Amino acid sequence: MRIPTIPGGALALGCILASPANAQLLSHKDLTASIAIAIAQTVIETCKTNGYAVSATVVGRNGEIIVQVRGDNTGPHTIENSFRKAYTARTFRSPSGALVDRLKADPTLGLIHLTNVIANQGALPIKFGEEVISAVGASGAPGGEKDEACVKAGIDKVADQLK
Repeated sequence: MRIPTIPGGALALGCILASPANAQLLSHKDLTASIAIAIAQTVIETCKTNGYAVSATVVGRNGEIIVQVRGDNTGPHTIENSFRKAYTARTFRSPSGALVDRLKADPTLGLIHLTNVIANQGALPIKFGEEVISAVGASGAPGGEKDEACVKAGIDKVADQLK
């Protein structure tokens, strides 16, 4: 009985394909829950100090909610709106208000029809160095620029931890 043989090249190729030698894993920074809570709390407190009741949402790297707080005396829509603003800022890696400008320049973009995307000012991306790792959004102040100012205060509160 003869044992079949495998040509040397095919055997070597099979070994290479089967071996996970030098597999590379992704490495990245993520926002911790405690930092996200500090950001959301600062957003709400800053707006409250300025006379505005807002809700705040901090989303992570994939747009998932890390922390979401409906502020005292806010409308029920503010919780969803703060999330959609934060999601937009994270996924586009720019302030949510920048989408407003893009749509004004080209209303045919169709971006507004994407799930959870909204063209409203009031959210900013959160960066670790130059990498966007999350975002925070607020809703409830009388104008997106006021929401955004509170969001900026929240990010500034933890800026030393994002370097």
